[in-house]
Amino acid sequence: MIPKYRNPVLPGEILLKEFLEPLGITQVELAHKMNIPIQRINTIINGKRNMTAETAVLLSRALNTSVEFWMNLQVACDIYKAERALEDA
Repeated sequence: MIPKYRNPVLPGEILLKEFLEPLGITQVELAHKMNIPIQRINTIINGKRNMTAETAVLLSRALNTSVEFWMNLQVACDIYKAERALEDA
């Protein structure tokens, strides 16, 4: 069972720690492979941008994963934030 009050892991952290670092791929290389600006990858990794459906599709193609994998990570974060906001209201 997942602890209820623990922040979910951000998609960018998973991208960095589970894909880029183990595969030895830089953010620049990934952005080039996806044909997007490096800033998009960097802001996702730094938690300043949410995962969009478009980025999830591009990541799934570049890293041979599913689109749902990336979107589920983002949805978990969104739900957590919404629940905390409602509790604080």
